[in-house]
Amino acid sequence: MSKKSRHNKPNSGRPSLEDLIQKIINQQGVKAYNPNQLATRLGMNTKRGKAEIEKTLERMKRKGSIEEISKASFKSTRSSQIVEAIIDFSGKGTGYLNIEGFTKDALVPEHFTGSALPRDKVRAKIVSDGKDRWRGEVLEVIERARTQFSGIIYLKGKFAFVVPDDNRIQVDFLLTQKDLLGARSGQKVLVELIEWLPHEPQPTAKLTNVLGDPGENDTEMMAILADSGFPLEFPNNVEKEAAEIPLKITEKEIKSREDFRHVTTFTIDPVDAKDFDDALSVRTLENGNFEIGVHIADVTHYVGLNSAIEKEARNRATSVYLVDRVIPMLPEKLSNEVCSLRPFEDKLCFSCVFEISPKGKIIQHRVGRTVIHSDRRFTYEEVQEIIEGKKGDHADEIAILQQLAQTLRNDRMSKGAIAFNKVEVRFELDENRRPINVVLKIQKDAHKLIEEFMLLANRTVAEMMGKNKTTMEAPFVYRIHDKPDPEKLANFASFIKNFGYNYSFEGNSVAANMNKLMEEAKGKREENTIENMAIRTMAKAIYSTENIGHYGLHFAWYTHFTSPIRRYPDMMVHRLIAQRLLGKVAPQQP
Repeated sequence: MSKKSRHNKPNSGRPSLEDLIQKIINQQGVKAYNPNQLATRLGMNTKRGKAEIEKTLERMKRKGSIEEISKASFKSTRSSQIVEAIIDFSGKGTGYLNIEGFTKDALVPEHFTGSALPRDKVRAKIVSDGKDRWRGEVLEVIERARTQFSGIIYLKGKFAFVVPDDNRIQVDFLLTQKDLLGARSGQKVLVELIEWLPHEPQPTAKLTNVLGDPGENDTEMMAILADSGFPLEFPNNVEKEAAEIPLKITEKEIKSREDFRHVTTFTIDPVDAKDFDDALSVRTLENGNFEIGVHIADVTHYVGLNSAIEKEARNRATSVYLVDRVIPMLPEKLSNEVCSLRPFEDKLCFSCVFEISPKGKIIQHRVGRTVIHSDRRFTYEEVQEIIEGKKGDHADEIAILQQLAQTLRNDRMSKGAIAFNKVEVRFELDENRRPINVVLKIQKDAHKLIEEFMLLANRTVAEMMGKNKTTMEAPFVYRIHDKPDPEKLANFASFIKNFGYNYSFEGNSVAANMNKLMEEAKGKREENTIENMAIRTMAKAIYSTENIGHYGLHFAWYTHFTSPIRRYPDMMVHRLIAQRLLGKVAPQQP
């Protein structure tokens, strides 16, 4: 059944007489109304109509929403203002305006939401009831949050309409085209909003894609992506640009870089990974120290600033990982071929190369563009077996990395970093991509090994760029994490007492006590619950051009440098580093 039809019950969705009167009286430029004026405005000029208006006015006066300024002349007691805000909706159609500077959202009754849809930017009139509560009315939609929606199509004679999947949208989309792409009534489809004119009962839309039957895995996955605003395909100009990128690296380019092709190098990734954006190289120096290279795919060598590919990556911001698929930030020609650090192929990288003593002391480092040749593609499970069994391909190099990673981690923890070992889950699927089993994803030494060297590279790059920054350079992109809110910490301390734990989280003891708590709760039934609540107690890490350090990692400097295939901020960081290395002022990035 159509959602619009569902709303055609008696009085359902209609404003009450009180709401209509309040709306008229609240209008700017009119000081007061008498019952006769209201009767004319409302088309209720009968004796019975006027009596109903007078009765309603008396009730509104008793409630305090209007006042009688002279005999039978009424004005609003509420102050009003015009605002721009983001509107969201409940599942029943009530709107809520999130207004900057306001402590509470303004409520917008269903019949005053106009043509707004969830997360649209709107201009609205709001009025106060004098008790720190606000009610609003949408005047116009300034900017649509999105124009693509999934839903179920229904065919009724010559008419076709779509009931949106999003239950916050309480109207149907009327389809205007004759060609319905072969869609059958009851199938799930995608539509593109054409327009929703003021005072029209419903929006018009164009059918763009038939997803399939509801409940099928592919159908629902594609609908989730579409409703999240994520494009299902790359634009033609992006695919064309990607297709023109050559796979072969020129000798001129190789000669312009530090060559690591002769150094033992490998990748360590999940078993189902296809985009390998980081690799490690290992060699022992003559002085007994180790040279460890953290090599990151040089995406920005292939993706020009403001190119079609770069603009699309900026819009997507990140790759999206679903249970059974990856929707990449970059076209597959780049993410899985050109940039992916596949074994037995020459690849261009941006690298952080460290000289580290056997005791884990960083002697020196350098950052630059390199060329590598990966000798092996490892999975985490394979490396874990080598760590535990001390034998296998490149066992000596992995042992060196494991020893150094443990030292780096111990040093980081001793200085005040917080260790969360949250257990994640992975779904096993059958041939129809339906879940048949749930498997726990536990972080082991192989995962921690990679994590430590990625953290080291990210920290080193941020410090290099931040400490030596010139006033002429574009702002650098830091990944910052603020201190937790003391009130949240106090609430968390009260929460864990329910499980028999007694810790205080004040001053400099926060990190140490948090780690002690995690260790004490380890392996117990409440471990995940406590860890989840602890994470919620922390501030959220964000990107910023103003550095305040990273509280959770206990780093004075931190950024994201190591995942440019799947994360746009890393691409920005690569461009800024490249300009610094060339001795040029970095371009302002969009």
